[in-house]
Order: sequence, then C-alpha cells, then structure tokens
Amino acid sequence: MENKKSKKKLDDLKFKIGVGLITGIGDVLAKKLISYCGSAEAVFAEKKSALLKIPNVGETLAESITKSDVLAKAQKEVDFIVKHNINHSFYLDDDFPKRLKACPDAPVIFYYKGDVDFENPKIVSVVGTRQATSYGKDLCNKLVDELYKREHKPVIVSGLAYGIDICAHKAALRNDLQTIGVLGHGLSQLYPAAHKATAREIIDNGALLTEFLSDSTIEKNNFVRRNRLIAGLSDLTIVVESNIRGGALITAEIANSYNRDVFAYPGRLTDSFSSGCNWLIKTNKAHLLQSVDDIEYIMGWDKEPEKHVSQAQQELFPDISEEEENLLRLLRENDECTIDNLYLAAQMPVSKVSAMLLNLELSGFVQSLPGKVYKAV
Repeated sequence: MENKKSKKKLDDLKFKIGVGLITGIGDVLAKKLISYCGSAEAVFAEKKSALLKIPNVGETLAESITKSDVLAKAQKEVDFIVKHNINHSFYLDDDFPKRLKACPDAPVIFYYKGDVDFENPKIVSVVGTRQATSYGKDLCNKLVDELYKREHKPVIVSGLAYGIDICAHKAALRNDLQTIGVLGHGLSQLYPAAHKATAREIIDNGALLTEFLSDSTIEKNNFVRRNRLIAGLSDLTIVVESNIRGGALITAEIANSYNRDVFAYPGRLTDSFSSGCNWLIKTNKAHLLQSVDDIEYIMGWDKEPEKHVSQAQQELFPDISEEEENLLRLLRENDECTIDNLYLAAQMPVSKVSAMLLNLELSGFVQSLPGKVYKAV
C-alpha cells in the first residue's frame, strides 16, 4: 500500500512538472489550465474541444497540449529528484511559501536542496552589484551582523552571484542565520563554480532553490527570471550597491510590483555603483537606508505591544480611512492574523500595513498580541 502511494505521488509530480514544459505555456497560463481542468494530470487528458473553451487557449496552443510529448522529460526530472533527494514545492501545496503564493507570476513548481523556514516572520532579500566595492561589502556585512545582534533572526535571500550576493550569504552563515541561494540554473550544476564551498554551507543552514530543471543550460535570461523569486520570497528587498542598470534594480522593480518594501543605501554622486541606489531613492522606489534602525521603524519591527484601549477611547478616534476599514474587515473575518498574512491579503506594503495597524490600535479597534499577531477588538 505504501509503495502504491509513493508511486502515485511520483506520477503526480511528473504531471506537475510536465505542464510547465508544454510549448507556449508560462506560469500564469499553466495555473489557469490546472484550475479549469482540475489537476495537472487532467490537463494532459483534456480533449481539444474542451481546452479551446479556456480563455487565452487558441487552436495552436490546444494542439500543442493534446500532442505534447513532454512527460518523458518530466519523468527524467522526477528520477533526478528521487536520486539526489531534492525537495520540491507545487503552488497548490500547503507548504508552498505564502509570500510567493501572493505573486501572480510565481512558478508552478520549484526545487530546493536543504531545509529552510519559508514562513519565518522576517525574510530579507539582499542584492547588489557583482563588482562590489569595499564600501558596499562593509555595508552588507554590518547590515547582517546588526540584524543578528538585535535578535531579529531573519532568513537572508540572495542570488549566490559574485559581489554583494555572496557577501550577504557569507555574513548570514557567519551569524548562524538561515540563507536561501536562488539559482538561475538547475541543481545538477553550480554557477559560479568558485562558490561551491559556500553553497554546501548554505544547504546545511538554508537552501539552494531554483525553478529550472536539472539539465537547464546557463543562460543570462534565466538569471533575470530568477530575480522575481528573490523579491517574492521576502518581506523586503535591500539594494546595497547597484549601477543604474542591472539585476539588483530589476529585483527592486519586481519587489515594488509585489507591494513589498524596498530599501537602498545611498552613495556619493560620483560613485557609479551607487547611482542605481540613489535613483531608487530619488524616484521614491526605495526607502533611504542608513542603519537597521530604519528597517525596524518602517517595517514595525521595533514596535512594542500597546495596552488595550477602551471603548470610550474608540469614540475619540471615529475616523478611519477606507483602507483601514478594509484591514479591520480582514481581521474580523480571521479572528487573529499575523502581519505577514494581513499585508498579503490586503496587497499593500508591510510598512503601510504596519502604520495602519498602529493607528487602528491607538484608536482602539485593534489589539496587538505577541508574535506580531493582531485581532479586532
């Protein structure tokens, strides 16, 4: 019986992988197909006439689905996963990261080696240029060291690239903080090879994570694509150093599109690797970051629980905004709710939700509980 269940799970995994391999289907459309058909396996069993009734599925795509031969390739990936004890997470699974699930273009499935807490209340992405200066590296090290010293214990996410990325990973490992290296290729290889030793340490205290198949080639576009995972896995993205163009700014733009907070360290006007950070701050696409104090203030990490406010005090603050009313409605519907679940449900930046919660608490509509949990009064 156990063997049958195991075989069924592996068969299901083959179909889950296979959907994303069909020519002409991306993550958004793959999820729509699975939703209409009922499961990944059902997509492959569906008749062409039924597929044509699904929005955005035309003659060519329907033909591609019904005549697809991707399952052999998907089975090869299943074999690799079993052989190398690779973990995987499908977007409909209970353990799929909640922050990532809120992103419309999140991958249908991703793979990871290691063990990491995707629901840690504080997950921070740290990105920057590959040609990091001593100034940038110093800022990165001080940032992670200070987060540790103040006992925030965040998970640090980055891309395992040269420069700021590897600096952030090493700083996390030095402080015994979990860290996630998001790769732009499959788990059968590692780029850059110079970071293999650090990658092994990450697996022991975090995870190497990718959406790409094990035999995928190393291509520039894949590294751009993976940036949405770096932004989507975390509450906030910190740009340490970046030119006016580059992967770090792409990650910041994506984070903004997800309503996640972005921070950037300012630099001198003459420093090319601070030009991107200065531009983000200038255009109000990032909070100016000078120290961890700024993160604690904007993210509400330093906020102490307030005493319960009486009904009489509520009447002194009768006016709340429409957005605050919506937040209050979400709390009343869910009894108790963490700030992470609130900002994901409300589709607003954490800093904005934190400020609104403070106002609602002072007005007597909301009570804060330990662990950043809130409830309507």
